[in-house]
Amino acid sequence: MSTTAAIGAAGAVTRDAERGHRILIWLMSLTSIGLVTALTIYGFDYYWKGVADRPLSPKHVLLRPSGTIGIKLGIFGAFLFCAIFLYYFRKRWKWLGRIGTSRHWLDIHVVMGLSAPVIIAFHAAFKFRGMAGMAFWIMMAVALSGVIGRYLYAQIPRSLTTIEFSWQELESARRELESQLTRQSMISSGDLRAALRMPSPERARQMSLLSAVGLMLLLDLRRPFQAASLRRRALGFWGSFRTLFGLLPSRMRELEHIVAVARGQSKLSKKMLFLSRSHQVFDLWHIVHRPFSYAFAVLACIHIVTAILLGYL
Repeated sequence: MSTTAAIGAAGAVTRDAERGHRILIWLMSLTSIGLVTALTIYGFDYYWKGVADRPLSPKHVLLRPSGTIGIKLGIFGAFLFCAIFLYYFRKRWKWLGRIGTSRHWLDIHVVMGLSAPVIIAFHAAFKFRGMAGMAFWIMMAVALSGVIGRYLYAQIPRSLTTIEFSWQELESARRELESQLTRQSMISSGDLRAALRMPSPERARQMSLLSAVGLMLLLDLRRPFQAASLRRRALGFWGSFRTLFGLLPSRMRELEHIVAVARGQSKLSKKMLFLSRSHQVFDLWHIVHRPFSYAFAVLACIHIVTAILLGYL
């Protein structure tokens, strides 16, 4: 087999793996959303009642924490809790480390980490008192910090080769944009420079870590509106109206290509500008995230053991 054919085959395998991973994440997310939706519809009138009125509801025997459904939700939440920690063990168990990639495991870790607090909330019938309540709020803190960690993880290239490739991509995107601008009259170079404007490297280095993360988020949130602004300038009023004032893609292929290249360059520029800050925040995030995770694990185990000793399981 030639080198070109081998590279093509490896690329096909990678694309298939990515497609399968996306399908798995969507299935997990839709299953979680479907379960939560069903529980909300079925138990809304019960969960809305005050604690004193709930025993009078015919659904109390099912939805209370020790009820038929409630206890199963607790078991499912405990399963998710155990599965979440597989991401940590993967780094220590070689046989587990050979399955999938770190990014795929992290995506699954985040989906389960977001689903578990909601399932546990339904298990507790939204009564967050005592040790179980403390464990729940710690779990919420873990879930929130996990979302932040996933965002930071996406900002950091995984190797020096990736960093060099990113710089090459950035330079290639810049040259392509310059070439596109010389061949069209829809978007001016001044409009494009305004859309791609970034803070200076000096400012990025001088910012506090919290300010750096806030600005990174702001730049990511601002990017779709910058693309919309470019579309509005090129399409005029009626064209903008048909694209929801530039928020939706237009039918002009050349315009959409320029917008796509500009967005890609803006995203890469932001990553490279805040690369060192992202590393610092990610290291700090580990210091915060792990103790919360271990504290939740201890409290959850105490709660489960207590439930078993009291005869609820």
